[in-house]
Amino acid sequence: MDTKSKHVATLPPAPRLGTAVAGKPIGKTGKKAGTGLLGRLGALAAVSLALVFGASFPGVARAQEQCTPLLSGLRLPVASTLTERGHLLISESGDASAGSGRIDILDRDGRLRPLIVGMPSAHADVGDPSGTAGLFMQGRSLYVAIGTGDIGVKGPRPGATLVNPAGPSSPLFGSVLVMHFSAATEDRTTGFTMTPAVEAALAKGWPVWLHDSRWNFLFIRMVAKFPNYVPVPLPDVPGNVHVTNPFGVVGVGPSLFVTDGGRNLAWKVNALTGAASEFAIFPDIPNVLFPRVGGPFQQAVPTGISAENGKLLVSLFRGAPFGTGTSAIVGVDSRSGAQAPLISGLTTAIGVLPLQHGRQRGYLVLENSATGPFFSGPGTLLQYDDPNGPPTKLADCLNAPTSMTLDRKAGILYVTEEGGNLVGIPFP
Repeated sequence: MDTKSKHVATLPPAPRLGTAVAGKPIGKTGKKAGTGLLGRLGALAAVSLALVFGASFPGVARAQEQCTPLLSGLRLPVASTLTERGHLLISESGDASAGSGRIDILDRDGRLRPLIVGMPSAHADVGDPSGTAGLFMQGRSLYVAIGTGDIGVKGPRPGATLVNPAGPSSPLFGSVLVMHFSAATEDRTTGFTMTPAVEAALAKGWPVWLHDSRWNFLFIRMVAKFPNYVPVPLPDVPGNVHVTNPFGVVGVGPSLFVTDGGRNLAWKVNALTGAASEFAIFPDIPNVLFPRVGGPFQQAVPTGISAENGKLLVSLFRGAPFGTGTSAIVGVDSRSGAQAPLISGLTTAIGVLPLQHGRQRGYLVLENSATGPFFSGPGTLLQYDDPNGPPTKLADCLNAPTSMTLDRKAGILYVTEEGGNLVGIPFP
């Protein structure tokens, strides 16, 4: 097959996932609602479903009553974004089996269907599945960050990583792709398929056209491929490396900015030429729990990224032992790379959104776990009217959240959870 031209993706049109809270199917599935949530919430569930389908929400309930399960059975969803047509795109990293990653489309009527399946997935050096990660939609172009996959393997002791002697199972790990598709394709597609032949073509720099069973088209090319790793020898592990691990992606002007949780930096990428450079390096901080728990330092681990008036907002998750209050949001000048603290005292911050709607200003911050060390509390959603002031806790009913996307028209904040769920939180 000519990998430089067309590749056929023939998929069933029916979605495979999702159960609405009130018991009405979002898609054909036998899977139950995800565990670890508050369950089906009666009246709140009905109100939140009305939000999803375009109704209004009259007020905000207590923090623990905010989370409404919308979908379950996703395979490690780590990012989402809205299209201009109001569809929610969700990236699934997969279950570490080859080709188990995917990107889904959630229609405004609640129907879930694939945009593309067969995306790479593999066990990362820390053991978790890694694959399709951050999403950024600009017009008809979808930029996709691909995580570290199996570039590295677990080293001989905790905190050490070695280069995978077999090599990565996909040449796309540690890269950024762009997918172009029309509005008609977005509305009608039955889904496209990534194959090893397509991966090989993209890795060679070839653009690839795919078509689905209805002859809708998707154009893909690799924007940038980052170095797989950098050597960081240790006295007892001379082969130790830090692997590249793209997580979040956002665009400002002609540039993309990509957080790299493995290298503790943000990349700057020319969206047209693919030229990439290390843009902002985030230093370690002292581990306040040392020597009782962990080593003397915590790594920065940049995760979520967004933009506000030319300034990048980067969530610093922080590494082990994930102590309470050690995480932060930093602002980064998108021209100079200069960093300035914005919000401190957080715990495992994984996402930040600026609020600029009319006179409303401030920030939404998503914490993967509100209490440390080692994720000992629920995930929380915080609202800061003033980054220097105390936050309002909007929700503390989340189970290891990974990303958030605000749909202003529907009045709902979509939150993906590590366990495979999509949760809705009313937001006026």
